[in-house]
Amino acid sequence: MQRPAERGFDSSPPPGERPRSPRVVPQRHPWRLGAAAAVLVLLAQVVHGLVTNPFFQWRRFGYWFARPVVLDGLLITLKVAALSAVCGLAGGVLLALARLSPNPVLRVLSWTYVWLLRSVPLIVLLLFLYNFSALYATVSVGVPFGPGLFRFDEARLATDTTVAVVGLSLNEAAYAAEVVRGGLLSVDRGQHEAAAALGMTRYRQFTRIVLPQALRSIVPAYVNQLIGLVKATSLVFYVSLLDLFGSVETLGSTYPGDVVPLLLTATAWYVILTSVISALQYGIERRYSRGAAGGAAPPSALHRARTTLRALQARIALETAR
Repeated sequence: MQRPAERGFDSSPPPGERPRSPRVVPQRHPWRLGAAAAVLVLLAQVVHGLVTNPFFQWRRFGYWFARPVVLDGLLITLKVAALSAVCGLAGGVLLALARLSPNPVLRVLSWTYVWLLRSVPLIVLLLFLYNFSALYATVSVGVPFGPGLFRFDEARLATDTTVAVVGLSLNEAAYAAEVVRGGLLSVDRGQHEAAAALGMTRYRQFTRIVLPQALRSIVPAYVNQLIGLVKATSLVFYVSLLDLFGSVETLGSTYPGDVVPLLLTATAWYVILTSVISALQYGIERRYSRGAAGGAAPPSALHRARTTLRALQARIALETAR
C-alpha cells in the first residue's frame, strides 16, 4: 500500500510554517450555566432579604454580639465542650478497645454501654444526673458489698458544671466508641500481620502502624461528632448552667424586643465555633494524608473556590469569544 506522499499527496506543512494543532472545542453545558445563574439569583435575593428586613434588627445584633454577658456564656460553652470532648474521646477509645477485645465480658459490657447511652436522649440523661442526689444523697468508696471507707456529699460534689461535663462525656463516649472502632477496623489486616512479622510489640503496632492509618477515617467522622457536641452544649441550660444559649435565653426573657437579634447572636457564635473546628479538621487531614497510597492532601475550601472561579472565568471568556 502506497503512502500519501507516494500517491502525490503531501500532508506535511510548507517549509517554514508551523504545523497546525487541531482545535479543541469544549462541550457546551447551557443547562449547567443556567442552573448556576438561578442559584446565584436566589442567593442574592436571600442576602438582600436578610439585610433589608427590619425584623432582624441588625443594629441590636451588633450591640449584643460582644457584650460581656454573652462572652461569659461563650467561655462556659467552650469550657464544657472542651472537657466533654477530651473525656468523651478517652472513654470512646477505651470502649472501642474493649469492644475489639477477645475478652467476652469486656465486649458485652462495651456493647451494652453503647447501646444504652445511644438510646437515651441527652436531655433525659442530663436531667437524671441533675436530680441524682434525690436517689443517692451520698457516694461512698470502699469494699464491694461491705463498709464504705470514704463518703462524699453528692450535692456538693456534683456542681452544675460537673453535671454538664459528666452527662455530655457519657453521651459522647458512646458515639466516639463507634467512630474509633470503625476507624480501627478500616485498617487492612495485612498491616497487623506485617507489623507482627517484624517483631513489633502490640503497643508499637497500635501506635506506629494501626492508629496513624485509622486516624484518616476517624478524624472526619469524629469532627462531625465534635461539631454536634458543641451544639449539644445548648442543652446544659436545662441543668441551670448559663452557657451561650442559656445567656441568650435569659437576656431574651429580660429584653423581649431583642429576641431575634439575640438568637442571631448565638447563631453567629455557633457558626464561628464550628468553622474553627472545620479548619482544624482540614489541618489534621492534611497531616495524616501524607504518605497515603495515591492520595494527596485534600484541597482547602479557599483553594477549591479559587479553582472554581478560575474555571468559571475561563468558560465565560470562551463563550464571549464565540
